[in-house]
Amino acid sequence: MDQQNGLFGFLENHVMGPMGKLAQFKVVRAITAAGMAAVPFTIVGSMFLVFSILPQAFSFWPIVADIFSASFDKFTSLYMVANYATMGSLSLYFVLSLAYELTKIYAEEEELNMNPLNGALLALMAFIMTVPQIIFDGGMMKAVGSLKEGAVVVDGWAMGNGVTRFGTTGIFTAIIMAIVTVLIYRTCVKRNWVIKMPEAVPEGVSRGFTALIPGFVVAFVVIFINGTLVALGTDIFKVIAIPFGFVGNLTNSWIGLMIIYLLTQLLWIVGIHGANIIFAFVSPIALANLAENAAGGHYAVAGEFSNMFVIAGGSGATLGLCLYIAFAAKSEQLKAIGRASVVPALFNINEPLIFGLPIIYNPALAIPFILAPMVTATIYYFVNALHLINPVIAQVPWPTPVGIGAFLGTADLRAVLVALVCAVAAFLVYFPFIRVYDKKLLKEEQEA
Repeated sequence: MDQQNGLFGFLENHVMGPMGKLAQFKVVRAITAAGMAAVPFTIVGSMFLVFSILPQAFSFWPIVADIFSASFDKFTSLYMVANYATMGSLSLYFVLSLAYELTKIYAEEEELNMNPLNGALLALMAFIMTVPQIIFDGGMMKAVGSLKEGAVVVDGWAMGNGVTRFGTTGIFTAIIMAIVTVLIYRTCVKRNWVIKMPEAVPEGVSRGFTALIPGFVVAFVVIFINGTLVALGTDIFKVIAIPFGFVGNLTNSWIGLMIIYLLTQLLWIVGIHGANIIFAFVSPIALANLAENAAGGHYAVAGEFSNMFVIAGGSGATLGLCLYIAFAAKSEQLKAIGRASVVPALFNINEPLIFGLPIIYNPALAIPFILAPMVTATIYYFVNALHLINPVIAQVPWPTPVGIGAFLGTADLRAVLVALVCAVAAFLVYFPFIRVYDKKLLKEEQEA
């Protein structure tokens, strides 16, 4: 018991404490909310992409390709506009939602007269100001121009199914500009650098004038940043790509995946929703990789890869565990919890299991709860790395049942088998531990 207390005490002091504080940071909460706000649009755009390549999943059945070729393929340019307007413009959704949420948090918690809509629009302006590609040539600032095939740039605006930098390549710049803009807006309000209108003036008009001075300050700051970087032969997109590119490469390695799931599960077993914290940072990378995969990449960390392959049944990959205790456990307590949790588990919801079994603060199940996702992530990583399945190219709703989500996300029937193998592998990790735990509870019930 002392050893158990020592383990959980260590986790509470050295993991739960720092991560709990990190989760309370205003920026982290805003990024989490912005990621959630962007999900519906990524799902909509992704489904149209899946629809356009669906015949590839049935390449063994030529009649399917013939039917699509004679019908839906004729309208691809029409319905793929939905994809370009969502996945192709994802940075716009991110900068608006992140700035809105962060402004709202500052306004409510610091009791500042900041309007979330103003914050969102100021950030959008700042982000768009960073998008054009400008060079310093012959003592002058000039917009880049190129009409080469595959590299069309008009007055600094790179084009390709829309504005290239509006897509997932601009997510990280959008995050930085949203944060910088809201901090400038907050500073202006705290220092009272705003134009106050009489109470008789309509709210819409008053709001516009309130954002006037912060708008000028934001514009001058962005111009200064742009000008400095251009004079140095680069721009903010290229500068930000260096650290975020390093982090992205780390997360896409096997070691990176192991760290992600180790931290996530350690937080869970001491009562913190680990996925909310860790995946707040992983999600922007996963969305950027999703677009790269659609363009021919093969990144493992993309879209809802976690719910598709790694954590069938919810955090900890507990689907097999849930089915076992519902239909094979001898303890009445486990049977009752399992049967109450089966339906949610099919849709990757397992809070009833985590808190009812329980798994948190339970040394009997802590080890498999940590190991199971690491095992399934390993299987998925190497299957993807060996190109045994198509990469994840589409965002699907995270509650999509095991196998179905994998197929919709990859348009590959082989992915269904991989998802099921991962679910079985996770259960095999749990099996010896749950058997011992089941016998322990059964003995206690018989003695009672």
